[in-house]
Amino acid sequence: MPDIREPGYKIGELLASVQEVFASDEKAKNDQIKRVNGIFQLRASRDGKEAIWTVDLKKEGKVSKGEAGKADVIISTSDENFILISQGKLSGQKAFMTGKLKAKGNIMLATKIESVLSAAKGKAKL
Repeated sequence: MPDIREPGYKIGELLASVQEVFASDEKAKNDQIKRVNGIFQLRASRDGKEAIWTVDLKKEGKVSKGEAGKADVIISTSDENFILISQGKLSGQKAFMTGKLKAKGNIMLATKIESVLSAAKGKAKL
């Protein structure tokens, strides 16, 4: 399993934990694929730079670093906002409405990112 962490990005740590959950828990992975049925491209900004990850919950149930195929939705926000969303301290919908999060593509699919990020709760060391 390739390391998908990106130095300085907390979302990379969180996504590595999501990747571990998918690799070790087939039922959790299949449940997410059934529930979500889409491909996310996550773009996190930090200190004027951007890192990109792809979360495939359409076929494979895997997380990869960089752009991987055609995403159903592209979600862009700061690294910190991704973490706040995963912790339940910031609603993804509120972040979108206030301009803290941008989404292109299937906006309804974007609303499912919170459940995807929470798949690693308790595993990520943030």
